[in-house]
Amino acid sequence: MGHLSGERLYEIFARQKREDRLEHIGTVSAPNPELARVYAWKTYDEATWFEMVVAPRDAFRAVNREEVPFTLHPAETA
Repeated sequence: MGHLSGERLYEIFARQKREDRLEHIGTVSAPNPELARVYAWKTYDEATWFEMVVAPRDAFRAVNREEVPFTLHPAETA
């Protein structure tokens, strides 16, 4: 998924029941966290979610690897 200049990629996690684990369900591109929440809710509204959270992709840090997490293409690390 490409994104426009000034936008960030946000990873989306959700669970359908309180006892479920959060699972990665997708990604959205947005200019700010508030719009990322809206885009996530509207994009992934096919299920009845108990909880859905968004986090900027660049907030994730690898624990056991040197590579940046979620890196799909070398251009994304720039």
